[in-house]
Amino acid sequence: MTIALTTDQRELAAAVAGFTARHAAIATTRAALDQLGAGRLQPSWQALVEQRLHAIHLPESAGGDGAGLTELAVVLEQAAFGLFPGPLLPTVLAGQLIAEHASSPLAGRLLPDLAAGVTAASAVTAAGLRADPDGDGWRVSGQTPPVLGAASARILVLGAETGDGETVWFTLDRDPVLDGGRHDKLEIVAAESVDLTRDVALVRLDDVPVSPEQVLAVEEDRVRDLAAALFAAEAAGVARWCQQTGLAYATVREQFGVPIGSFQAIKHKCARLFARTELITAAAWDAAVAHGQDGGQFALSAAAAAVIAAPAAVDLGLETVTLLGGIGYTWEHDVHLYWRRAISLAALLGPRGGWQRRLAGLSAAIERRHELRLDDESEQLRPWAARTLAEAAPLPTASQRRFLAERGLAAPHYPRPHGIGASPAAQVVIAQEFARAGLAQPSTTVGDWALPTILAHGTDEQREAFVGPTLRGEIHWCQLFSEPEAGSDLASLRTRAVKAAGGWLLDGQKVWTSQARQADWAICLARTDPEAPKHKGISYFLVDMRSPGVEVRPLREANGSYLFNEVFLTDVLVPDDRLVGRPGDGWRLARTTLGNERVTIAGGLGRRQEMPADYLPVPGADCPGEVPAEVLAECGALTADALAFAALRQRLLLRQIAGAEPSAEASVLKVVDAWNTTRLRRAVLGWRGADTAAFGGPAGDAAQRYLSLPPTLLGGGTLEIQLNVIAERVLGLPR
Repeated sequence: MTIALTTDQRELAAAVAGFTARHAAIATTRAALDQLGAGRLQPSWQALVEQRLHAIHLPESAGGDGAGLTELAVVLEQAAFGLFPGPLLPTVLAGQLIAEHASSPLAGRLLPDLAAGVTAASAVTAAGLRADPDGDGWRVSGQTPPVLGAASARILVLGAETGDGETVWFTLDRDPVLDGGRHDKLEIVAAESVDLTRDVALVRLDDVPVSPEQVLAVEEDRVRDLAAALFAAEAAGVARWCQQTGLAYATVREQFGVPIGSFQAIKHKCARLFARTELITAAAWDAAVAHGQDGGQFALSAAAAAVIAAPAAVDLGLETVTLLGGIGYTWEHDVHLYWRRAISLAALLGPRGGWQRRLAGLSAAIERRHELRLDDESEQLRPWAARTLAEAAPLPTASQRRFLAERGLAAPHYPRPHGIGASPAAQVVIAQEFARAGLAQPSTTVGDWALPTILAHGTDEQREAFVGPTLRGEIHWCQLFSEPEAGSDLASLRTRAVKAAGGWLLDGQKVWTSQARQADWAICLARTDPEAPKHKGISYFLVDMRSPGVEVRPLREANGSYLFNEVFLTDVLVPDDRLVGRPGDGWRLARTTLGNERVTIAGGLGRRQEMPADYLPVPGADCPGEVPAEVLAECGALTADALAFAALRQRLLLRQIAGAEPSAEASVLKVVDAWNTTRLRRAVLGWRGADTAAFGGPAGDAAQRYLSLPPTLLGGGTLEIQLNVIAERVLGLPR
């Protein structure tokens, strides 16, 4: 997915893509690389100005379109996908800073020029320049680090460090007539740009006077946050081009007589690149939509985007080069131009470690909020849900569960009478009201996977017997799918069901069954036709776990607990009315169950998302002195991963609310969730040091949590299986 989600945003993205293809083809850009590096504008810039794409974010009063940062991010992402050359990014960054933080007279003078096509550039740091007081103003001297677009810019936004440790940000106009003759004290020193499609330059100032009218009311953190958000949008476009280019190559390049995309190593690499591209895009989108929100939301999301987007795009560029092989490393292939742009973006934002440490501090103080815009029909449900949950709140647990089930709130997305047929938007409203009421949404655990199958494929009697009682908490379920010889290759299962008088006799062994000792009923796959192809001869049964012939043997895990069990079935009689669907329908029905399992596990339903700052050592209690800088940096990196994952989930939810059909996206969530959880739990072990060598000490349950990780990685399909699903069902690579 691109940053664009709404219909208007998708239409805007398509317009930018068409424009870039017409006016800035890569062949044309390549022919002008020397001119671009020197800061000379190309015809494509004037064409962009005529389309007003450079001014989409500027106020209408100044000649812009008054759009938000999300729409600007859509433009930047799509322009970067087409490798649009020249000063678009530095111009819109400077324009945004002036629009937000300049005085009315200064904005009134500069913004109309920017809307008319005047180019601009902004530094991302105040380093290198010194500002000394001069009456009401300042006198500034020094040399900046490389500034993107400075060689081609007429208007500059620069920052300088003051003697008291603060920074002052101001504008300079390189037109000496308009800027009071200061042009002779300003020198632009062009540098050789890593990004061959646009210029960078050093800016030297020699005792340049800056009047109060030129000063912007902005702090450096805000400048850097805006830069991070806009740079992330470009990084998303670069990453998507690289991912799609590598995928296209894997589908056509043949080795040993077959496309290389049929090799599992390549297949998994393409799937990982796709998942990482989705995370980059989600982080960029999250930063853009957080713009304008209060409570530090934009700072938090922008810092996460700085940690995630450009650095990951750099890595993705290299991965694409190596995926393409030798041809990818040639000057003639375009991939190095995109790789170079990503390197430039990451470098200009500054060291990743600084962003990581800042994000760790922000995340400890700020909780990211996602504000959903819901349709009026769904909002009408809110008062009823709030009243109902207020009635439920004081009830005892068992009574509360029955109360919610009887009113359709135990599983609101189920059809009536079991739920209320809630749409995705209505489900969001209900979830929000559960949170406001301080209540956890009910979960039937394995029942969350079993009941959708019974609702979709069961008989009326089966629905009556199982759905309501399960939602009321009267029936608990387990799942008898996996076997010693049939894990990921579930269709190879050997448990057999032989027709008998009044039902079926089941014989076999199941394994890795959680909650088998507590379960009342099980969903079970067994082979009813051993002569049929392995996917065709399987049937789906509901097994009473108290039946004669059912033996449960607990399995002790590496963490010392007993979550899993072996289950032995010996001549277990299952009545005919406990067969779901027809004989041989089992595999088709199991896909419904497994699909719900993957959504539940990957989406983290029913549990709070772990945030790394929750596990930081507390100074004075868990560690002497301050938390080490390297711990804060690692915490920041993990926080960026967690926020990007939350944004990815949010985007998928918004697509569902808009009516998009879910596909294999749950597998992307499952993969990313596994990556993030593994890294977080491993990192916490290191943060607490020797304390994690003993249970029950100051480190709490850090070691226990890490030892309990495998079920997360294995449940609902291993990472490797999920990567196969992404590669084949999302990316279309051959089986």
